[in-house]
Amino acid sequence: MAETALKPQISEQQYLQGELTSETRHEYIGGETYAMVGASDRHGLIAGNLFAALRAYLRGTGCQLFVADMKLRIEAAGETAFYYPDLLLSCDPQDRETYFRSRPCLIVEVFSEATERIDRREKLFAYTQIPSLQEYLLLSQKRIEAELHRREPSGWKTLRFHAGTVPCGCLGIEVPLEVIYEDVPFPPGDGSS
Repeated sequence: MAETALKPQISEQQYLQGELTSETRHEYIGGETYAMVGASDRHGLIAGNLFAALRAYLRGTGCQLFVADMKLRIEAAGETAFYYPDLLLSCDPQDRETYFRSRPCLIVEVFSEATERIDRREKLFAYTQIPSLQEYLLLSQKRIEAELHRREPSGWKTLRFHAGTVPCGCLGIEVPLEVIYEDVPFPPGDGSS
């Protein structure tokens, strides 16, 4: 009978220490690490456009907005996980660890064909377990498309947008999709057509 080699588990502290010196970013789930790949130009433009649009509304609020490099620490299904959301907004003044946040009100992921399944399933499940989270926004990099998961008194509600504005309840504003997707080069046959 063949033996299966097991990937060694590491502690949360080992993971955090390793991320300080690693040239590659890793997500951490229950003691295992997963290397992250680089992003496309569309991914960077979409995340950057939304960051720029939201940043102006943060002055004087005490909220902090991070793009790509701030880790999110969560406890879900009895395990600790660290993810690198594309954007993370935290307005809790007690949520100020140096290398991660754990009480965001908004998380944004820009998905590709390779990450869509993880963003729509694993991360959706994990993120919606965070008590402080009000909204989880998924943005397509293949076409103008936003999917907003919003916490309401009756539970989580999903809204889809292909035009118009996307609400950001944490800040009490709406962001036009045309701003989020400004200057994004879609592949032929994709985009808003």
